[in-house]
Amino acid sequence: MFTKAERLISLRNLRPKKKEGFLKIISIFSFLGIMIGVAILIIVMSVMNGFKTDLTNKILGLNPHIVIQPNSYDISDNFIFNLKKNFKEINLNRSYTGEGIVISKNNTKGVLFKGIDKNEKNISKFFKEYLAKGNLGDFGSNTVFLGTELAFDLNLKVGDSISLMSSAFVTTPLGSIPKQENFKVTGIFNTGFLEFDKNIVFLNIEDSLSIFNKEKNDQNIEIYLDDPLKANSLKKKIQKINQNYFVYTWSDLNRSLFSALKVERNVMFIILTLIVIVAAFNIISGLTILIKNKTKEIAILKTLGLSNKSIKKVFFLTGLTIGFFATVSGVILGVLFSINIEKLRIFLSSVFNFEIFPSDIYFLDKLPSEINTSSIIIIFIISLLISAIASYIPAAKISKMSTFRALRYE
Repeated sequence: MFTKAERLISLRNLRPKKKEGFLKIISIFSFLGIMIGVAILIIVMSVMNGFKTDLTNKILGLNPHIVIQPNSYDISDNFIFNLKKNFKEINLNRSYTGEGIVISKNNTKGVLFKGIDKNEKNISKFFKEYLAKGNLGDFGSNTVFLGTELAFDLNLKVGDSISLMSSAFVTTPLGSIPKQENFKVTGIFNTGFLEFDKNIVFLNIEDSLSIFNKEKNDQNIEIYLDDPLKANSLKKKIQKINQNYFVYTWSDLNRSLFSALKVERNVMFIILTLIVIVAAFNIISGLTILIKNKTKEIAILKTLGLSNKSIKKVFFLTGLTIGFFATVSGVILGVLFSINIEKLRIFLSSVFNFEIFPSDIYFLDKLPSEINTSSIIIIFIISLLISAIASYIPAAKISKMSTFRALRYE
């Protein structure tokens, strides 16, 4: 593509003379601008990819992939039998969830009560991973498991007694009052997902039905899949079996959140790409000045028989070389920062005594980062393309240069 002569001349252009110091400064700024722009793009995209993946894993780890609610119709044993028969890959749990209030001494807080069966495979797996204090064997009748944040807010520990008040009412001589029962805290879990740890109380499924005055037929069916991404397609198949039930997936509950993340990611990519474009203008400026300073040399090369096309390729290669090595350096810098982003956050937080990534705002306890190879390749190609366009614009003007006028005063 490029001859040896073209490469040698281009290499010479990258080493300007001492009197061309200003040109050297422009080249350095072109290099640094593209490098920093590419690095920032990779770092931001890696953090946003990591945030999305971490959040998705938290949601999938803490919530069922599909939920079937009775919707005023009893979920029959025949329906469950058909589910197991038609969909071998699913795991079924029974549960019941409702809103209520936790009362502890002088503290109260509105939360979600979730009734579960500790013997279910997914439930035992969840507590095996996230249970911080207590033992799953102690979870039984009139006992609850709390999140660490809720336990901290209410000043509770394992062994303490609490009251749970539901939205169901009981009739007394004084009128109807919310149903309230006493429970013992036998476990505290920590998922790292703060909103979950603050707002969920697990209790035995029989207790949850009792406190809400519900029957066994009012239970929900929770479905867990080996591949959660198949939840939406499976939802449609389940609805065909019986349309009386209300069926929703984990993505239905979090659709707005993931849509917002996608839009934010795309907007950030466009905005940060402008950094690379602005840096590429330095290549245009540098090559324009270089061509102006090399007018005599260009005319001599033409006189010696070098074609306009070859001279264009020389200056195009000069700009592209700057863009290529700046892009490669930016990729390396961006990947290194992305790998060590959490260590860097901890270091900066300790030095400046300032929380850079507040966990109560972002729902996560550490700064996530996920290096996506396809994103890096796209960023690399876009940066090279911008550099190529920026290099071609001034190089294309060489064909308009007159050899006679360039040498008439020499």
